[in-house]
Amino acid sequence: MSESQTTFRLLPWPTPEGNPCFLAGDGTGYVSRVADSIETMQLDVADDLLGHADDMLGDPKVTTRELRFLATELATALRDTRRVAVSRGARLLSSASGSEGHGSDASAGA
Repeated sequence: MSESQTTFRLLPWPTPEGNPCFLAGDGTGYVSRVADSIETMQLDVADDLLGHADDMLGDPKVTTRELRFLATELATALRDTRRVAVSRGARLLSSASGSEGHGSDASAGA
């Protein structure tokens, strides 16, 4: 079995103050599994919203209020999806660098 390496993972939720939240660990614990599950749910929500957007944009009866609500939800989903991409990208870079780096700076723009 290989030696565990501590890395810092950007979690899919912010701190209570709205700042990026990180987890230090080897990526195999309970919180990592919960984060994986939440990321999957966030990506599923984004996918569902895209389907709704396609339907609504093709409907001439849709109201301005409905479109504003959709835009708000799409913006939230886009932020969540971006956070997932930043987190996963940082983990890919960290694993590609092997033992050279013991973490990553995933906070840029998160």
